[in-house]
This record gives sequence, C-alpha cells and structure tokens, in this order.
Amino acid sequence: MTSLLQLSQIEDLIAAFFQHSEGTWHSERRYYTLPQVQTKEMVSILTVEFLEKGRKELRELTQLHGLSEEVILSCGAKVSWESLESVSQKKQSKGETLFGALGNILYRDRGFATPKPVTAKYYFSNPQTLCLRTEYNDSVFEEELKLVGKNYRTRQSIISRAGEQLMIGQYLEKRI
Repeated sequence: MTSLLQLSQIEDLIAAFFQHSEGTWHSERRYYTLPQVQTKEMVSILTVEFLEKGRKELRELTQLHGLSEEVILSCGAKVSWESLESVSQKKQSKGETLFGALGNILYRDRGFATPKPVTAKYYFSNPQTLCLRTEYNDSVFEEELKLVGKNYRTRQSIISRAGEQLMIGQYLEKRI
C-alpha cells in the first residue's frame, strides 16, 4: 500500500518535473508502425505551462472527471502543440491538453487516441524520468519522459493492443 508520505513525495516530484518542463520546445519525433516497421517523421513546437494547485484549469479537470468538489489536484500542466510532417511540411495537428496530478494518478482532459478524459498511473524511475501507463479502448500506452540537463528532453511511447506492440514513438525535444 502506498503511504501518504510516498504520495506526498511523488506529488513533489511531478511538480518539479512540470516546473522544469515549463517553456517552449522544438520536438523531433519518429513513429514506427509495427510489425511492418513503417516510419513517419514529425516536428512540433510544444509549449508547456506549469499549473499550480488551485488553478481554474485544474478545477475544470476535476469536474470533467466527475470528481467531488473537495478533490484538489496537487499541480498540473497545460501543453499546446503544432505539428508538421518533416518531409512534406504538411500540417498534421494542433491542439492542447491538460494534465493534473493527485497521488500517483495523472488526470488528462483527453487521451492520445481519444477526445475523452483519461487517467494514467505514473512513477519516477529517478527524479528526471517520468514513466506513465494509460489504458483505454483495449489499448495500453506506456511513455517515458526524461529531462536531460536544462535544455533537452527525450520521450519514448509504446502503444500496444491485446499484448501486441503496434507503434513506437521516439522524441528529442530541445528548449527554444
């Protein structure tokens, strides 16, 4: 069973991670579709805003998840992006999403492959490496985000369904 002290420590880690991630990032990523290993390269501009406890966005996120009014998310982040295909420069997507933390659960206003609210369990393998596991629509999304110094982040995402890996995404993000 997770103790209150451990929950407090993990909430401190997620707050520090979001604070260190705040700013604008240039993201280069490659998606590998499995098993045929087709690749797609993308570039994005990401903007991360740290959300402290009590922010309006976090209160709205608790309502979206149907949590009671007494629930207060410890912190969160608002992430916006605009993505282009690397080769063609064709616009691929633009949007934003909200993250809010409570204990070892991240509440999101939408998932990677759904516009519906989702939750992810998270932990830290070390203070600079956030690991997430999200499950919905019979799919599993495992992600690792690593802060590399002050100006870089790496990410890796693995998407699986029925125990079979369908896609791997690898990202290098540089602060701009």
